[in-house]
Amino acid sequence: MRKKVLPAAVAATALTALTMIPPGSAAAASAPSVQVRQGYTATVRESDSYFWCPEDEVMIGRAHSGDENGYTTYSCGQIYIDNERVEVVKPPYKDDEWEDHTYFVTPDDFVLVRRDHYGDEKGFTFYYCSRLLWQGKPVRLVDRHWTESMKESKHSSRAGVNEVMTGRSHSGDENGRTAYQYARVTVG
Repeated sequence: MRKKVLPAAVAATALTALTMIPPGSAAAASAPSVQVRQGYTATVRESDSYFWCPEDEVMIGRAHSGDENGYTTYSCGQIYIDNERVEVVKPPYKDDEWEDHTYFVTPDDFVLVRRDHYGDEKGFTFYYCSRLLWQGKPVRLVDRHWTESMKESKHSSRAGVNEVMTGRSHSGDENGRTAYQYARVTVG
């Protein structure tokens, strides 16, 4: 059996052509670096409360202890892409739900930025959500997923790495069940 042998110059040229990545190609560009950093955190009494993340911050967690007179702690996050702060578009989109049977999910690529609650477990909850922009381009929220449900009267939930809050469900009173939806921040 005879082996074909290429001259060294031809082999080197072929290897260079195979390994060269043209500038501006998708392979040459690296994916932008996304970071969700801890921002503002506050605790408020649940009944007749409103909580709004500060400018250009979004919800990344919530904890509650007690009944409607108990306390809720909100955690907000700041999103950075390639070390540049992401803009939270205003005005936000608003929806209202009965608290004792809430199932709220933001529209595609919207993130929660505010929650208001009036009354007891049968009162109203208002959700506010906004779109995100980076360098004038929309930021995408992908891989949405729900947490396990937990008892409302004693729970804490927080987004994973580079995730934000995109939904909440709750049924019943303070002994009812609550779950959260989170999504991963990405560009492109």
